Parts: sequence; C-alpha cells; structure tokens
Amino acid sequence: MKNPRLEIALERVIEAAEHLDLDPGFVERLKQPLETTQARLSILMDDGSTKCFIGWRCRYDDSLGPTKGGIGWDQMVNADEVETLGLLMTLKNALMGLPFGGGKGGVKVDPRGLSNTEQERLGRAYIRAFAAVIGPDRDIPAPDVGTNEKIMAWMMDEYSTIVGKRTPAVITGKPVALAGSRGRDDATARGAYNIMRYKADTLKLEHGTRVAIQGFGNAGKHIAKLLAADGCKINAVSDSKGAVHAPTGLDIGELLAAKRHGSVTSMAGSAGVDEIPGDALVSVECDILVLAAVENMVHEGNAASIKARVVVELANGPVTPEADEILEAMNVEIIPDILVNAGGVTVSYLEWVQNRQGESWTLDEVHAWLKTKMESEADAVWAYARDKNITLRTAAYVLALSRIAEAMEALGTDKFFQA
Repeated sequence: MKNPRLEIALERVIEAAEHLDLDPGFVERLKQPLETTQARLSILMDDGSTKCFIGWRCRYDDSLGPTKGGIGWDQMVNADEVETLGLLMTLKNALMGLPFGGGKGGVKVDPRGLSNTEQERLGRAYIRAFAAVIGPDRDIPAPDVGTNEKIMAWMMDEYSTIVGKRTPAVITGKPVALAGSRGRDDATARGAYNIMRYKADTLKLEHGTRVAIQGFGNAGKHIAKLLAADGCKINAVSDSKGAVHAPTGLDIGELLAAKRHGSVTSMAGSAGVDEIPGDALVSVECDILVLAAVENMVHEGNAASIKARVVVELANGPVTPEADEILEAMNVEIIPDILVNAGGVTVSYLEWVQNRQGESWTLDEVHAWLKTKMESEADAVWAYARDKNITLRTAAYVLALSRIAEAMEALGTDKFFQA
C-alpha cells in the first residue's frame, strides 16, 4: 500500500537527486525505511480498566550513524506519518552534518485525555515495547508533538532499569536535572531565528517587519518572542481554535497569557485586535509568514493568496510540492524545513554529546554552538542555490543527499545486499 505522505517527500528527493551523479540504487534504498516496528501498548487506567494504544518506531536510514528523531503522541499519528517524518529526519540530520541517521516514533493517543500517572504508564510501556529498537548507539528518541521533557525523563528511567545502568544518552530533551541540555526548550525557534537574523539583509528583516505566525505551540511562541524582541511586528497569530490579527501588531505578553488560558482568540475584541478564521492567516498582509503548525497547510488551493515575500517552514512539510511551484512563480522565498527547523535536533545532538562525555554545558555555550552551526549550514544552502540557480529547498535536499550518498558509498555495496 502506498504512503501518500512519503510519496510527496520522495518526489522532492528524486528531483534533488537529478542534480547529482548518483547510482540509481541510492534513491531506491531511500524509498523504503530500514525498519518500522509497531507494538501494542497496554496500560492500567486510573479507573482500574485496561486500555491499549498502538505505537510505532521507525529507523529510516542509519548510513550516517544511529537514527535520531522524536516521539509524537497524537490521535492522528500512524505508520505513514512516522515513516515520512523519519525520511525528513534523515535528510535534516545529513544537512546539518550531524552523525545521525533519521528516525521517528509515535503513539496514536490524545495525551490531553490521560492523567499524569496514565501518561507515565504509557511512556514506560512505550520503552518496554521498543527497548530492543532504541539505544544510545542505535536509535535516540526525543520529544515531539504531545510529549515533553517529563515524559522523556520517565522513558530514560525505564530504559535504564531494563538495561541495568543509568543511560541518559538514550533519549534527549530530558529535564536539565536529569542530564538534559540547557537551551533545548526554545532550540527549534532559536535555530530559525539565528538563520533569519544572519540572512537579515537578504530577507529584508528589519525593525518593523510584519510577521504572521501560523501555529502557536512551542516553536511558534518562541519564534514570536525572539522576533518581537528584535523589533519585528507580529501582526497575526493562529492556533487550533482560530486566529487573531492586528495591523499595528500584537502584544506578545498578552498573546502568551491568552494562550495559557486556552487560545490566542481570547485576545479578540481588545484594542485593534480582530478574530479571523484560522485558515485565513496565510493570506494576511505581512512580510514574513512563519508556518509553525502542521504539514500541508499551504497547498494548491491557497498558495496564490499568500502576500508574504518570505515563507519560513518552522513545521515539518507545511508546503506541498504544488504550492512550491506557485510560490516560486510568485517569487516568494521559502526557507525549507530541513534547514530552518533543525535547531531542535542540533541541540539534541549537543545533549547526546554532553551525556556521553559526562559534561553539562552552559546556556551561552549551547547558544553559541547552535548559532555557529545554523549560520554555517545556511551559508552552504544559500551558496549552492545561487551557484546552481535552484531553490533553497532543492539546494538543501541536494546537499543532504550528497552527504548520505557519500556515507553509503564508503560503507560499501555489500552492506546493502546482505542475504
């Protein structure tokens, strides 16, 4: 059975591969994940009943090292999504020059319907089910949609109990008190901000630049804070319940308070703030549109309505290939997801390094390393796009594929044709 989500990602891989002189077997190997494991997770509910959930862990490709990727808890999680995100993580880690392959995991569940103790039981059940799949030298999970540092702590503890020794490097995104890294909470947004600030002249990012943000979860709220502090005007924000728009700019403190109380839409009605439909945010008058919600939010049906000159893909896969073509014809610059949202996995790598070395870096050290890494890879992508006269997305994919292909070639043909 075909996976339409994976097909979209592979379409971009195939397009990028045409810019490289690769053995056809290389792309063929990337068309399927290395392994995807599914498990039934049974937990005791607080009312004494037993409930079962389905969990997955995908190790998409390990040519560059142990696989790395988050664990999402959401009612929409399925094997197709996990495998697609596993491929994107493979490309993202390669582009960032990290010694990781790509992986992803998930559980089909609404975590908001679970108590704290039920969440702990589910997190530990996940690790018991996948303990043979993960490991600090094999596959390293992290938090994702619906999970957090508290759940990662329980998971790390469960794995440590199973293997008989404390193993913090098995999972990243843990609390700092349990060998987590400083700077992990806002790493995804900060990495994006580092690139936007570094390329400010190219992007025409200046004081008063109008920014609309679709999605006000962890990444969305942090990028809003960083850009507002830099003098940008956040003039529209949306979450799952709707959106608010203020031509003169929204107050970030009030936005954060509104979100804590349920939704940004509770700001509507205050001075100069109007409520608009959530799906109308992409067509708001702005200079930069930050997509920080979910995949496929900009598509053939709404791409032409975008008025921004720059689109920042803070979420994974928010722009479809059809929309790519429309936006390119409109001369809208797209900063691709595998580059701009790589700050999270980059700081996760730093956490893994600190755990293996028994160190604890300062926040300044983490921020400095992240900034240098994001700027370096941004330079590489922009230079390649300019030299080859291709889009930033295609350039990012080409650079990532070239690094994976080099690793596969170095490993030797027999690695991939074992009986």
